[in-house]
Amino acid sequence: MDNIILSFGLAFLITFFAIPIIIEVARRKKLFDEPDERKVHKMVIPTLGGLGIFGGFILATLIGSPEGSHELQYFVASAIVIFFLGIKDDILVLSPAKKFIGQLIAAGIIIKFGGVRIMDMHGFLGITVIPQVAGIVLTLFTVIVIINSFNLIDGVDGLAGSLGLLTSLVFGIYFFYAGQLLYSVMALSLAGSLVGFLLYNHSPAKIFMGDTGSLLIGLINSILVIKFINIAGSQSVPVPLEAAPAIGFAILIVPLFDTLRVFALRIFNKRSPFSPDRNHVHHFLLQFGFSHRKITLLCVGANIGLLLTAYFLRSFGTTIVVGILMIVSCAFTAVIYYSRPKKKVTEMKDTNTKMPVVKYRKMTPVIPNSVEVN
Repeated sequence: MDNIILSFGLAFLITFFAIPIIIEVARRKKLFDEPDERKVHKMVIPTLGGLGIFGGFILATLIGSPEGSHELQYFVASAIVIFFLGIKDDILVLSPAKKFIGQLIAAGIIIKFGGVRIMDMHGFLGITVIPQVAGIVLTLFTVIVIINSFNLIDGVDGLAGSLGLLTSLVFGIYFFYAGQLLYSVMALSLAGSLVGFLLYNHSPAKIFMGDTGSLLIGLINSILVIKFINIAGSQSVPVPLEAAPAIGFAILIVPLFDTLRVFALRIFNKRSPFSPDRNHVHHFLLQFGFSHRKITLLCVGANIGLLLTAYFLRSFGTTIVVGILMIVSCAFTAVIYYSRPKKKVTEMKDTNTKMPVVKYRKMTPVIPNSVEVN
């Protein structure tokens, strides 16, 4: 318990005190995310918040992790790969191909050396133990999708951070009671960092996490959910759970389902799955005129509701629970899509602050005096 409290508190403090420094450096160096026709925000905003999240998470995890956690070195190595990938993409912009290759390297490290691998489907579609090669391919696909899911859901203030906070808290609490101290420390270190970051990212945001932050959240959650499936699905652990894959899917349901849906639409339209568009669920909710805070609360609330549904229906088995989650998610998304106003909302006002609501995508240097920064 001491390790967990230390990790959470240390991660929070490091990120909380690092973010103002990062904001100041970004302003002095004129490094901002510049608005364009595809982005939601209408003002220039620093987008290096992922630096603070990464620093808080890594330091707190290394200090709080128990002795003998040999796989941790590979998790840290993979996180460093993602960190440099994200920071370069935030500052200079990477092509989708290069970003994908970097993600493959990070995923390969945790699969090959970290022992992160799906070995059992726990009855999903009648499948239990799967061959090693099939397990590696499935794990690689899972990791890549989850990494990108938090990157793609980061479209309005506080959304990716709040969903990441929810998932990391759930995983951290479960691993604590399951006696898996390393993974509990990792999850709650990430949670502490996200709490510190969200204090500056609520609408109207003072800073964005950038790809550095969103890719890191996705990587850590991919490790946690695969370990969760393997551990919770075993009857030898203190807290076994029926339909563990379905519950793991439910924990990540909002970012994961939205990403799978958008990827499928892009491929169906003969486009790259990594090509940008405005077909995410938060874009649909923006068309209703909802504020960023309301969209975040709706998405987090939906995630919690579907998680509780999966937990209480777990006795029905993995296949049935996953099917129910997919049907409900498709139905909710269809209702939102077909009932949204025809006229797009191009700019909104936050009723609490009377300031333009903002969000980010990429960071570019701004020529001095070309944009007024408040």
